[in-house]
Amino acid sequence: MKTIIRFSKFFLPAAIISTLIMISGVIGFFTLGGINLGIDFRAGLIQEIQFAPQASRLTYNGTGIASIYLSRTSLDIVISGAGVDEITHSFAFASYPTLSDLGRGLREVEGINVLDIASPDTRSAWLVQSAQSSPVLEANIPFVLHYLTPDAKPIPIEDVRSSLLSLGSVSVQVLGAPAERRFMIRMEDSEINSARGVPAERIISTLENSFGEGEVAVTRSDYVDSRFSKNLSDQAGILVALTLLLVLVYLTFRFKIYYAVGAVIGIINDGIVMVTFVTLTRMEFNTSTIAALLTILGYSINNTIVIFDRVRENLKLFPDDPFVDVLDRSITGTLSRTLITTLTTILAIVSLYIFVSGTMKDFALAILVGLISGVYTTIFIASGIAYLWESRRAKKAKQKKAVSPAKA
Repeated sequence: MKTIIRFSKFFLPAAIISTLIMISGVIGFFTLGGINLGIDFRAGLIQEIQFAPQASRLTYNGTGIASIYLSRTSLDIVISGAGVDEITHSFAFASYPTLSDLGRGLREVEGINVLDIASPDTRSAWLVQSAQSSPVLEANIPFVLHYLTPDAKPIPIEDVRSSLLSLGSVSVQVLGAPAERRFMIRMEDSEINSARGVPAERIISTLENSFGEGEVAVTRSDYVDSRFSKNLSDQAGILVALTLLLVLVYLTFRFKIYYAVGAVIGIINDGIVMVTFVTLTRMEFNTSTIAALLTILGYSINNTIVIFDRVRENLKLFPDDPFVDVLDRSITGTLSRTLITTLTTILAIVSLYIFVSGTMKDFALAILVGLISGVYTTIFIASGIAYLWESRRAKKAKQKKAVSPAKA
């Protein structure tokens, strides 16, 4: 057989490293103001905005209801309602390449009125729809279409933050590439209660005072109330606790109790490492982070089961060997499988991290940290706990055996 790597020599140093990580996480939690909870876990308002000038304003005073739908390749007007046959007017940007062409086509629909704001040569493919406007066209309230040119100058996040200082503690995060000029703005309940007027409108009006009227398109606007955020926090805790309990029960039946305890302590260590990383880097802790955490727990326990299964096989093949030798032999035998599986997964996650943005980027980073932690935990922490428990059990059995003849 190939050379056996003595992983057991590093069980104690690994335990010390894990302890130091826990301590750093606790220190970071209290010194940095706790975990940076996302809007999912905090009551408040969240808005995603894009700095894009106005292109056109549309109204409708015809029969029925006119709804507008904008995609990357076309703009559709759907006429429907009581007493009206539903008709869809589709304007593909390939056939209507400029704002002037698109406006001319829209005016052919009876009841549609178009007021062009931008240059007639503005490309139709540059149009951006604001979620602040209703998709239903009205006679008195214009529906606003925005546009963004490919060579638009990026807006520094510092400028956005400074423009919102008058609203109190409002957090700002960049979404996508800088050229897209997209930002996520969050306002907590405490700030909403102290703000004058409707918070969503206050944010837009404040931004427009700094960057120009009509320059801001709202692509998403959500409000999370306190009951929902509390329920979500409670459910996340219950979900993680239930996962640990099920793992403990399953491994107790499949192996022995000390294998199960070692595996559970190992995945708890993975969770602590990820939470510590999130705390120290001030990454936003949201539902994507919970998904990443549960993914890593499943990945780590799978690796641990593979090693423990090999330990059970080697105990039958080498019944006279010390348990520590069997454990080292088992970890060595499964090392190539563990490394190959982890490295191929890391390649996929690195690609995801490079080519995505926003919460998905944080998700990929959390998974990457968890993968590295999972290998370390599987080899050193879970196996180390099993070795410690087995050593104590064997020592007690030996002492009991030595005492029995003496009594006789």
